[in-house]
Amino acid sequence: MIFGKLAEYFEKLESTSSRLSLIDIMSKLFDEVKAQEITQVVYLLQGRVAPFYEPIEIGMSEKLVAASLARAYGVGREQVLKEYGKLGDLGVVAEKLSKSKEGNLKVDEVFETLLGIAKLSGVGTVEKKVTSLAGLLQKVDGVGAKHLVRIPLGASRLGIGDPTILDGFAQSKLGDRSKRKSLEGAYNKVSDLGLLGETLWSGGEKAVAKLEVSVGRPIRSQLAERLPDPKTILEKFAGSAHIQNKLDGFRVQIHKNGDKVRLFSRNLEETTLMFPDIIKGVLSQVKAKSIILDSEALAFNPVSEEFLPFQETTKRRRKYGIEEMAAKLPLKAFVFDIMYLNGKSLMDLPLEARIKKLESSIIGEEVLISQPGEITDSPDRIQELFDDALTKGLEGLIVKRPDSKYEAGGRNFNWVKLKRHSSGELSDTIDCVILGYIFGKGKRSSFGAGALLVGVYDDKKDEFVTVSKIGTGLTDEEWREIHKRADKIKVDHKPARVNSILTPSVWIAPEIVIEVLADEITRSPTHTAHYALRFPRLVKFRGSDKMAEDATTVKELIEMYQQQFKK
Repeated sequence: MIFGKLAEYFEKLESTSSRLSLIDIMSKLFDEVKAQEITQVVYLLQGRVAPFYEPIEIGMSEKLVAASLARAYGVGREQVLKEYGKLGDLGVVAEKLSKSKEGNLKVDEVFETLLGIAKLSGVGTVEKKVTSLAGLLQKVDGVGAKHLVRIPLGASRLGIGDPTILDGFAQSKLGDRSKRKSLEGAYNKVSDLGLLGETLWSGGEKAVAKLEVSVGRPIRSQLAERLPDPKTILEKFAGSAHIQNKLDGFRVQIHKNGDKVRLFSRNLEETTLMFPDIIKGVLSQVKAKSIILDSEALAFNPVSEEFLPFQETTKRRRKYGIEEMAAKLPLKAFVFDIMYLNGKSLMDLPLEARIKKLESSIIGEEVLISQPGEITDSPDRIQELFDDALTKGLEGLIVKRPDSKYEAGGRNFNWVKLKRHSSGELSDTIDCVILGYIFGKGKRSSFGAGALLVGVYDDKKDEFVTVSKIGTGLTDEEWREIHKRADKIKVDHKPARVNSILTPSVWIAPEIVIEVLADEITRSPTHTAHYALRFPRLVKFRGSDKMAEDATTVKELIEMYQQQFKK
């Protein structure tokens, strides 16, 4: 495939505000893609040159991309930056400056060059990156240049998510997007749309069904639903429940293969280099040859021997000063599940059997602490464990069906959260996605943003629906920060996966997740969730540990609304 043809599809994807149109465009694109090209096309659709879990970044700043544009088109870098200041998008600047009317570069040539840029290191790296990108820009047309420069900047603006790509796969190769589910299960195990596409193109649906978990590729995390009290939980679980503490840290999926250890976050990002203390713990405490573990990591104060709040724990997510911060804020990884052991997947085993494997796989409690939990049929015992968790400063409990499998990417009632009551009327906070912002007035005019339009995720339709405007709970610095972060992903029209009656001053791509507390949930004709948050205020930014699709769902919101009337 010629890159110019792919860029034409990118242009169509960017310009549509209809999710069904996105799927149709994607399906037509996939109809034209050959088996040997599909992996590269999928990664480029994601603005990548590798799956998300591989730490391969192209690593070009706006200034370096501007330098490439200047060199490619024979203009001064200052002129490029001046145009960027006017237009706010280096892709549009590239399209404006491009002199080529047509380009014959193939997709694989573009992909391999970008991958080569990502792998450059050592003396002269900056110059080589600028030169390589400039060389590509000279060989593509204006539309191709527009979408090409956005890839190293991580600003593709195509408005697509993983479910939309899966829908495109299903419609193109299986004849019906409703067959996405058969692809989704395999994707949740391998977390690599490129691999999934390659397998589907070469071996069809039967080959996809044979894809299995492997060490070194993260499994999409299983998630929990909500229920209000122990009695309701036991009724849902047919009288018996497995209880573990709910910890307010960040998810760390641990992969060990011999002496090699890799760590992954909830959103599939590799975090291995960030946590040398966990690596040491794995190598000293886990005796299995190969293993995949699910854990929650918390910062620990060795002087007071207490676990620290989420805001302190997140300080460990950094790229610099890692060893110093590890000494200052050491982590403990509470391991609550095991998915793979010595060459075999354990995901289809019942939880009780997995817990036994977990207990025998970890020795000691220096860094890794196994969480066997306990099984009970008593609501009083669940309440006792819940109260004990709160006295320790924890969030509450995770309650699970003792016979449940580990369902990668699943969010269902096999796992249930039982959390403490917050200061508002609601018994839990809500994870919302920022969809846009409204310009500030008065004092807030200097911040850029004065209120946020936020939504929740409708996982049935793969879209984000509005639930509130938020204007309280942020410090002055947070308002400035949100404006800065939002402007990097702002778009000039409503994103295709956003369903909203309201129109903010600025739309942004649905990527930033925040935790919100409100007094109550009410019915609403204004918001497309059909519910709204009363007196909402921001509690904290979720950071990069949570993807937008992992935010609170419409189904959960309705359940929380109904629970208000059961108190």
